[in-house]
Amino acid sequence: MEKSTRTRAYLYLLTNFSLWGCLYVLSKFVLDKLPLFTVACLRYVIAVAVLLTVVRVRKLGKIEKGDWKYVFMVGFLGYFLSLGAQLIGTKLSNASLASLVNSTNPVFIMVMAAVLLKEKLTVRKILSILLALAGVYIILGGGAAGAQWAGIVISFFSVVLWSFVSVYVRKITQKYPPLLVTAYGMLVAAVCNLPIAAVELARTEQVSFDAQALVALLAMGVFCTGAAHLLWNQSLSMLEASTCSAFYPIQPLVSVVLGIVFLGERVSVSFVAGSILIVIGVLVCVAAPPAAKGKKVS
Repeated sequence: MEKSTRTRAYLYLLTNFSLWGCLYVLSKFVLDKLPLFTVACLRYVIAVAVLLTVVRVRKLGKIEKGDWKYVFMVGFLGYFLSLGAQLIGTKLSNASLASLVNSTNPVFIMVMAAVLLKEKLTVRKILSILLALAGVYIILGGGAAGAQWAGIVISFFSVVLWSFVSVYVRKITQKYPPLLVTAYGMLVAAVCNLPIAAVELARTEQVSFDAQALVALLAMGVFCTGAAHLLWNQSLSMLEASTCSAFYPIQPLVSVVLGIVFLGERVSVSFVAGSILIVIGVLVCVAAPPAAKGKKVS
């Protein structure tokens, strides 16, 4: 792979995980005003409207009949079940902790990619992920005192499901443009969320849909959902899944910093120490020579 292409993929990943880090804080804010699955449905509707418009303008073609099952799996298991569980986990715990649990994704993605995609596990990849996860657990140990464990368990379920789906996104984006896969996958998720959101709204007495909630939803839909998932799928089409997953620990860094600034969550010495390990872990992965990254999976 050319250096310029690899560098572009790294920039996509940095932007992607920064946006996902913002999502946790925005979710925590919006979930205080609107029901959970209503939030999920609205963010997908907004994202799909933007993405499908771009698909039509760029005339990216169609998904073959035999491949719709993979798109449905991405939409139902990934965007609907996994991210729905992620929202529940965030609501039951706190923004920083939910994001930290989600940072265990690299381990699951690395293992599943090795088994299902036959991706090569290099010492550098494993060291990168271990360093980053060590940082995550140092931060987790310093901030989990008031956590609700139901939220942690649900967040871990989301992690396992998302890791499995990410491996298949890597496969299908070798055949179709990532934008096409992202748009139709999110359309599936929007349709799945719609009936649940309707029932939820009917049973909710107090709904605060003000200007702040609208702005937050637009940001979640356009940037943290549509753009972020497109960048993730684009990165998976360019790099191995295990390499992409090494950037996951960037997400809690952004989430915790924003949680401190906007939600009043506390910073600790463990956060600083863990953050340093996370940055080192990502740099170890980025600094790896092309030959150490394994062959591209077709």
